[in-house]
Amino acid sequence: MQRVFRIGQIVPSSNTTMETEIPAMLGAHALVHGTRFTFHSSRMRMKTVKKEELAAMDSESDRCAIELSDARVDVLGYACLVAIMSIGKSYHRISQERLHGRTVENGAPAPVVTSAGALVDALHVIKAKRVAVVAPYMKPLTQLVIDYIEQEGVKVTDSRALEIPDNIQVGRHDPARLPGIVAAMNVKDADAVVLSACVQMPSLPSIAEVEARTGKPVITAAVATTYAMLRALNLSTRVPGAGALLSGAFDDQAIAPRAASVHA
Repeated sequence: MQRVFRIGQIVPSSNTTMETEIPAMLGAHALVHGTRFTFHSSRMRMKTVKKEELAAMDSESDRCAIELSDARVDVLGYACLVAIMSIGKSYHRISQERLHGRTVENGAPAPVVTSAGALVDALHVIKAKRVAVVAPYMKPLTQLVIDYIEQEGVKVTDSRALEIPDNIQVGRHDPARLPGIVAAMNVKDADAVVLSACVQMPSLPSIAEVEARTGKPVITAAVATTYAMLRALNLSTRVPGAGALLSGAFDDQAIAPRAASVHA
């Protein structure tokens, strides 16, 4: 019987994009590699993208990890970059270790990927030292994201805060607008473009166009999360149409993952 990989997603209650873009990329992976995936989510309550609400939401992530480990998922993805980055320096490492611990305690160990950790790790994988960043957040939260990225050793050379406070509206932002937004930025000195520093802001349809226009590798939080999940599952990271990171060129450059179980 063909093996099936179970993808667990810890998702803000108002998020609508994590469960569309990541399945789309893994669906493309399945067409190329013959893999099979199923998708399973647990939700944390969040409607407005502000620091206090993000912190309250994060407190629900332990419950979500336990619920998903009940389903014996092979990897868990925490789908809110700004929630992690707004809490403090290196918090993605603390969160990943704690949530992995919840799965161990529940008798179903699984690696945990956060979109925040996946993004900063991806920038190191492609050896980007300087990046331009597009984020949907209000300016103070965007600055926290910039500070977090820079604390991880990557300089942000230019950024755009789209200032969309309602998370539902973030998910409705037209990705066709992103190439124009990037065109108005100074990306000359950047090694890469972070087209969406948010798994809720749709960006997948515009990645190829922005790469073609800028001549730079383009990464999004969702692309980085997909890359990290594939590495955790010891699968090829070649996914058509998802940009340089998922070209397959970086299969051997990720941090060594924990072993993941596989279900038939």
